[in-house]
Amino acid sequence: MNGKYYVLSEFFVLFVLLPLSLLLPYDFKIKVASVLIGFTYLLVMLFKSGSVSFKLERSINWHSFIKKTTVKLIAIAIITTIYVYVVQPSSLFCVPLSNPGLWVMILLFYTFLSVWPQEVIYRTFFFNRYGSFFNDKRLLIVVNAIVFAMAHLFLRNTLVIVLTFLGGLLFAYTFKKTRSTTLVSIEHALYGNWLFTVGMGQMLAFPGMEAC
Repeated sequence: MNGKYYVLSEFFVLFVLLPLSLLLPYDFKIKVASVLIGFTYLLVMLFKSGSVSFKLERSINWHSFIKKTTVKLIAIAIITTIYVYVVQPSSLFCVPLSNPGLWVMILLFYTFLSVWPQEVIYRTFFFNRYGSFFNDKRLLIVVNAIVFAMAHLFLRNTLVIVLTFLGGLLFAYTFKKTRSTTLVSIEHALYGNWLFTVGMGQMLAFPGMEAC
């Protein structure tokens, strides 16, 4: 198979067919196995290409990143606080106030076991593997946000899809500008952890949030 068509087929299988298949009613163990196989394949391809590393990038412009991310985080905090207060006021800061131990566990789990794998797949792998197919980098960012939102279809939650699409736009833009898995993972963790902190965990169907 021609290399270009192989890569495009790979994109279709990993980023379109696999997420859509998770909506079908088949054995959960098979779904987990399919995701693990796909993730293993991605890691193998990344390590072979030398695109992923556990070392901290030396060229990070921390001052610029902190300044821009702080502004975006403040805007997100204001909007989401108002949203939770209006839509479900009983959930506002419910977990950190009522169960701080659970809150800390959620932050750690989400940061290290959810954010980093997502950014390796949807930013590092995606941009390095498919970026050359897009002459218009704005289209690359939009497509990346779409497939990132599709990865969350299995939750069957409209709010999750909307937020992951918007988050995907932010994360894709950050990665395009910085080419840093570290920075985009930090940004992703900050925004996601804030959503759980402010009280949107139950709205986003996150396990353990039912009490609020």
